[in-house]
Amino acid sequence: MSTLYVDRRDVELRADGDALAFYENDERVGTVPLHPLSRVFLRGDVKLSASLLGKLGEHGVGVVVLSGRKGIPSLLLGRPHNDAARRVRQYRLSLDGDYCLRFSRAIVAAKISGQLDFIREQKANLPMHRYPLTVCEKRLDGMLGQVDAHESIGALRGLEGAAAASYFQAMGEVLPEKLGFHCRNRRPPRDPVNATLSLTYTLLQSEATLALHGAGLDPFIGFYHALDFGRESLACDIMEALRPQADRFVLALFRKETLTADDFSTTNVGCLLGKAGRARFYKAYEEQAEHFRRELDHAVEDVVAAIGGFEEEIGEAA
Repeated sequence: MSTLYVDRRDVELRADGDALAFYENDERVGTVPLHPLSRVFLRGDVKLSASLLGKLGEHGVGVVVLSGRKGIPSLLLGRPHNDAARRVRQYRLSLDGDYCLRFSRAIVAAKISGQLDFIREQKANLPMHRYPLTVCEKRLDGMLGQVDAHESIGALRGLEGAAAASYFQAMGEVLPEKLGFHCRNRRPPRDPVNATLSLTYTLLQSEATLALHGAGLDPFIGFYHALDFGRESLACDIMEALRPQADRFVLALFRKETLTADDFSTTNVGCLLGKAGRARFYKAYEEQAEHFRRELDHAVEDVVAAIGGFEEEIGEAA
């Protein structure tokens, strides 16, 4: 399955049988077959009809609209999985403190383990930064060993936050100084690296939401991330372990100079990636996206299996 990115002004999409047709000034400029598509990302002043949205939904194609200069996502989901009982089990277990704690420990351990792998890779490849990377490695290794000792989700969030602070500080050591990255910041991101991290995480969360919806799970009801108005908490849960891989992708973009500081501008809404840079970013992202989607699909399968397994465990205990 493939993804279509549309990032042009004054383009209109129309349905043409089992294809998408592109028009500019009422002149047809291209077509894309619907069959291989699994998702469409739209940015800019793109026009499309309600009938086209319906056809995309019939084909199970999710639509992600990235609106405004910051690219805030809105999702139009395809048809969901038909097993409503799966969602009922999810809702029940979201209220089970023991299950949520076990789930959360696994999430935090997987994320810190991924961060530790990332730091060890950098340490092996960049001997000139060995000292700060070694300090971070020891901290993360110690924190990983503490995960199972934490008896509340709040304590786990504190551990995760401490690990992230140390990890991003070390990441700043291996990035060029001219990029101005010293720590993770957002809302708004204040430097090119943070802007690219935010964009990558936004796309990944949209991918996670689409995968969960397609599997018959409610993306808004999580087990580690608490309920929050407008937040897809379960999507946040399953993408946590994938974040270090996304960070590795972003680091490679700047190391290979696919993106440079010149591709960004700073305004009152933060540091923004320009259109030419976005074109290169989307191309690079799509080359990596199949790996991300496989990992998310595995994570969704694990959640489905865990929900069913825990329900059976409760039944046997009763």
